[in-house]
Amino acid sequence: MTNQTIDYLSRSYAPKRKRHAGIYQLRRLPEGVEEQPYTLFTVKPLGPIIGAEIEGVDLSQPVGPELQAEIRRAFLEYKVLFFRNQDITNEQHLAFAKLWGELEKHPFLPQGNTEEVTRFAKDKNVTGMENIWHTDVTWRVNPAFGSVLRLSEVPPFGGDTLWSDQAAAYDNLPDEVKERIDGLKAIHDFTPSFGRALTPERLAEKQIEFPAAEHPVVRTHPETGRKTLFVNAAFTIRIVGLEPEESEELLQYLFAQSRIPEYQVRFHWEKNSIAFWDNRATQHYAVSDYFPNVRVAERVSIVGDIPY
Repeated sequence: MTNQTIDYLSRSYAPKRKRHAGIYQLRRLPEGVEEQPYTLFTVKPLGPIIGAEIEGVDLSQPVGPELQAEIRRAFLEYKVLFFRNQDITNEQHLAFAKLWGELEKHPFLPQGNTEEVTRFAKDKNVTGMENIWHTDVTWRVNPAFGSVLRLSEVPPFGGDTLWSDQAAAYDNLPDEVKERIDGLKAIHDFTPSFGRALTPERLAEKQIEFPAAEHPVVRTHPETGRKTLFVNAAFTIRIVGLEPEESEELLQYLFAQSRIPEYQVRFHWEKNSIAFWDNRATQHYAVSDYFPNVRVAERVSIVGDIPY
């Protein structure tokens, strides 16, 4: 305790902190790109910049070139697309994901019917651990292009997933922060997350197989040209060239941008709902509020490019 008297009336005790209230810059499309109508399905936006439900598409049927082109345009525009009432087989799930590129095999997560399918089966014995804002597999040299996630069993309540628009997160940074992070690179590593479940011998093997990756703090989206914030609390461990304390302080500030509600969409799952998201432009967070109920999801991910 101190005997010093604080003059509350003078307001001199007020802490200095960065505040942002009011209007955010929210752009769904890149500058210079005009909105165009969709002719092969109905788009139901779930927010001003990110997330839309697609109505009128049956993913149990083959997707032709024209339909694929429109889905890609919606994918780039809304960054995460949702399809409801899709009672599809494992083969049809894989076929849709293969439209977008080579499929990824996850070295740490449980496998589904095939090695390209990751299965998230939660119950009273296996709790959800994905409730941290993250971008998938940024510890790879070429992180995922995107993922197609399907829920086959849903809990009676809870279990939503949120996505955050990382283009908006970058756009709204103060100019001095943009200047500070311009050209910086960060180290991404699986060790603090997946490494905790491995024996020392197995961890050493996997660290050789998957050495830490170095990516730009701000990446350029290869299709839209937009700059997106590309660090996440799950896998980004430090910024190259900064002292540890300075690196961590800056990273914590950048991590916090994903938690701003104006950049987010929240999706309430139903059985046979599907989400298809752009891993290059988003982070996501799986809410773990349904324990001990059952929630079963299967994910197929597409190999991405090297960030620049």
